[in-house]
Amino acid sequence: MIPINYYLATAIILYAVGMYCLAAKRNMIKLIIAIEILTSAANLNMISISSHAKPGAVDPLGHVFVVMSIVIGACVVAVALTIALYAYKHYGTLDVRELRRLRW
Repeated sequence: MIPINYYLATAIILYAVGMYCLAAKRNMIKLIIAIEILTSAANLNMISISSHAKPGAVDPLGHVFVVMSIVIGACVVAVALTIALYAYKHYGTLDVRELRRLRW
């Protein structure tokens, strides 16, 4: 069995990559991908903690929460990509700073 430290280290790396993308990128599609990376880090944390909570047993509640998180995340991504598509059709750009300037 793989120790929980490896899972948590991977989740921290995923979280750091997601936060970097949110802070540094300006493209709406890249921001959506960054949010999905952050969600994956949270899901990995939930699965790893629920798998190692009881020795020799797996808590199914963590898995249920992760499945629901994946379903809700897919819906959020679908809505966000639709908004990005309409923003590109209407304004011709996906740069969030440029879209922020067009607000007024």
